[in-house]
Amino acid sequence: MVDFTSPTPTPEEQERDREIGRVLFSGEFNFVFGAQKLGQLPDPLLPEIAFAGRSNVGKSSLINALTGRRALARASSQPGRTKQLNFFELADRLTLVDMPGYGFAKAAKDVKDDWQGMMFSYLRGRPTLRRVVLLLDSRVELKESDGEIMKLLDRAAVTFQVVLTKCDVPKPNALAAKLRAVSEVVATHAAAFPEVLATSSQTGMGIEVLRAELARLANPARAGM
Repeated sequence: MVDFTSPTPTPEEQERDREIGRVLFSGEFNFVFGAQKLGQLPDPLLPEIAFAGRSNVGKSSLINALTGRRALARASSQPGRTKQLNFFELADRLTLVDMPGYGFAKAAKDVKDDWQGMMFSYLRGRPTLRRVVLLLDSRVELKESDGEIMKLLDRAAVTFQVVLTKCDVPKPNALAAKLRAVSEVVATHAAAFPEVLATSSQTGMGIEVLRAELARLANPARAGM
């Protein structure tokens, strides 16, 4: 269900949320399961945040940066290496889902179609899925596959938030222009969360803000704070 009615947090609330996010993401974090078929999905017990993006956009690196771990999610220079939904449980409060990369050029058409069918079924039918973090490479132009995924998320009625990766590379003016351009595209999609975040797994840019945003979606009953 897409709902953007929550008021904008005050500066004090933002600082509080960043600290909550820091504590949450420094907690115990474990790989749970890798599902290659819908029938293999683990039971939906905790709120889930799914990470999607084109192959080699930096999904695994961002997850590692969020959790302060170097190799929890496997990063690879080979596009399309992740072929399954990888579930990671965070402090018994939140599940992060590393989705297979889309748009890798060498994949056969039937493999791409199969990916889209499986992912759409997961996105549409997962009751605990709170948000999809859609990663876009800040260094390159939007691809047709990015637009297709946004439309797929609109059809699935799943809230998604665009997060730019590798934002330490573009110069400030270029990054600002990229943020404006992407925000204009995001505004045309019904399921899109309005705020676009800029991040870098190398420098830590935007990591605290993203942690805070995701922590607000975690299970409060198990917060322990």
